[in-house]
Amino acid sequence: MNRTTQDWWPEMLNLSPLDDNTADTDPYGEDFDYAEAFQSLDLEAVKADLEDLMTDSQDWWPADYGHYGPLFIRMAWHSAGTYRTADGRAGASGGLQRLPPESSWPDNVNLDKARRLLQPVKQKYGRKLSWGDLIVLAGNVALESMGFETFGFAGGRKDAYKPNEATVWGPEEEWETTSPERFEDGEVGNLKDPLANTVMGLIYVNPEGPYGEPDVEGSAANIREEFDRMAMDDEETVALIAGGHTFGKVHGADDETEVGPEPEDAPIEEQGLGWDHDFEKAGMITSGIEGPWTDAPTQWDSGYVDNLLEYEWEPHKGPGGAWQWRPATEEEREAIEKAPDAQDFDESEEPMMLTTDVALKRDPDYREILERFQEDPRAFGMAFARAWYKLLHRDMGPPERYLGPEVPDETFVWQDPVPNADYEVVGDAEISELKAEILDSDLTTPQLVKTAWASASTYRDSDKRGGANGARIRLDPQRNWAANEPEELDAVLDRYEAIQSDFNGSRDDDVRVSLADLIVLGGNAAVEEAAAKAGYDVEVPFEPGRTDATQEQTDVESFEVLEPKTDGFRNYLGGDYDDLYEKPEERLVDKAHLLTLSVPQMTALVGGLRALGATHGDDRGVFTDRPGTLTNDFFVNLLDMSYEWEPVSDDEQVFEIRDRETGDVEWEATRFDLVFGSNARLRAVSDVYGADDGEEELVSDFVDAWHTVMTLDRFDLDER
Repeated sequence: MNRTTQDWWPEMLNLSPLDDNTADTDPYGEDFDYAEAFQSLDLEAVKADLEDLMTDSQDWWPADYGHYGPLFIRMAWHSAGTYRTADGRAGASGGLQRLPPESSWPDNVNLDKARRLLQPVKQKYGRKLSWGDLIVLAGNVALESMGFETFGFAGGRKDAYKPNEATVWGPEEEWETTSPERFEDGEVGNLKDPLANTVMGLIYVNPEGPYGEPDVEGSAANIREEFDRMAMDDEETVALIAGGHTFGKVHGADDETEVGPEPEDAPIEEQGLGWDHDFEKAGMITSGIEGPWTDAPTQWDSGYVDNLLEYEWEPHKGPGGAWQWRPATEEEREAIEKAPDAQDFDESEEPMMLTTDVALKRDPDYREILERFQEDPRAFGMAFARAWYKLLHRDMGPPERYLGPEVPDETFVWQDPVPNADYEVVGDAEISELKAEILDSDLTTPQLVKTAWASASTYRDSDKRGGANGARIRLDPQRNWAANEPEELDAVLDRYEAIQSDFNGSRDDDVRVSLADLIVLGGNAAVEEAAAKAGYDVEVPFEPGRTDATQEQTDVESFEVLEPKTDGFRNYLGGDYDDLYEKPEERLVDKAHLLTLSVPQMTALVGGLRALGATHGDDRGVFTDRPGTLTNDFFVNLLDMSYEWEPVSDDEQVFEIRDRETGDVEWEATRFDLVFGSNARLRAVSDVYGADDGEEELVSDFVDAWHTVMTLDRFDLDER
């Protein structure tokens, strides 16, 4: 097999995730507007087709209990449930479950069959219905077909056509394993960022218990951390588990049958299907655990909650050889209502529980919620409906991206809403007036640029969170983030608020300016002035229309995950942290990927921000004697062999740049700077910008990349 460059030099900085931001992998082409296509879809017709499909059992993969609903719920859950708050990656958007590695995860055994069952529906509606939306919609229709009233459904998940290589899943090299390196200080229960799942290849936690042992206390701790890392509180956690386990069963009675390889390793004749085995002889196999949770696996009721609370449960090895739980006494095993066999209705099965289920009963806080749900089934249903809706839509961003007739009227704080403008936005004349006033103030170029960058660069394309719209940089928690230099930021915001007050108060019409627009406009004005000082007449595009969110519209705890531990663009190294990125430059690439930047865009932004003096705290990386002027000095001096580099810290994160002849220290730098000279791809781009004729190209590319970042969250401007 041909070895890649990364195979030969695995320690080399991997820039390939940034190529995802430039590659055109969509077979529909650049001009295809999925949002427009989805809006032309007859959603009721799609749902009717899905409803018919639910009970149309196929011989090649027969439905449990004659109903595919539980299988589709699992499919939708395992698609959306990969979402994690730390970096916003994974989730249902993109339909990533149909691509590796998710397509072949051990936790997704036989979900390839669920998607193949949906193939006729996808084929019928084509480009109007993405796999991402279809998978989620199938889960919703499954619930409705079994008697549950869902909270709503929103479309808008544009499909991906290649795996997201930027997603870090963990340090292990084998599936279904857990290594100490997954946890901070090697302690179980404290996952390293950006992880959320505790086992490689599982969506959440090991259903048998930590490390495959029936440890309910450890299981409860893992559940709480995992669900917290996907933005769920205790009530939402219990509602999701209890609601999901109301339906279907798990399969584990394998009769020592040999199971074939996963889809990505299966023979070509299997055509993308995996885990082949003789299910007619052995039954279907998924987790290795065997049995249903209730006596009515295709009906919405409170059977799961009742069984869990009303019976005592003991661990034992089930027929598939895995730890599972059964009623503790023979009398209870006789008394518990049996479910029909999934394939032979003349036979019956005894309900079981997983270690993760019993953990909910044994944990005092979880149990209190379970008991409340048992006393008030209506509250249980509403809690599950809301939590399910959040699970399926958490990665879609603000509500203006939600499409279709079933989008609820209610807006939730977890959607990071911003208010609609109840005024006329500024036009060209007002923009010129405001830019002049900003530049005539006592605010410096670095202050203006850093404030705009700090506001806009919170955006992450993974879950469409963050960005300049809303001006949340003036609210908790962003106003106090160390990366934003709070004391300096306060002074800048005070000045902006005064400018806004004077402008809005002077108007005798309905034209007003928001702080969100002012912050971006100030950054743009500073960039234009800095380019003019270098001899270049540029205009940074500006599209007004941002509004200011309130503190009540901002979930402080939820926004904490957006705080940058480092920021290579501002040369901010941060403090102590323990995550799965070994070097600062890896975090720079990760951030650039979330900002949808290419390698040249990342390079231009770093070099330009250094020239502007827009660095954190001091002048590290500002390789110029004319900061505030948009020059190519950063690259010129980076590539100049008159200088040599020497680490001044044991961790080799900070360096001094010395004149080779005199030994004098000229500048201080970090790995964020030096990597543009040491990495071959980055040096190749730096060569372009550092050439005698490269400065104009740098200014042009910087302005384009700057404008991209400033408008990433402007979903009202175009489809994203």
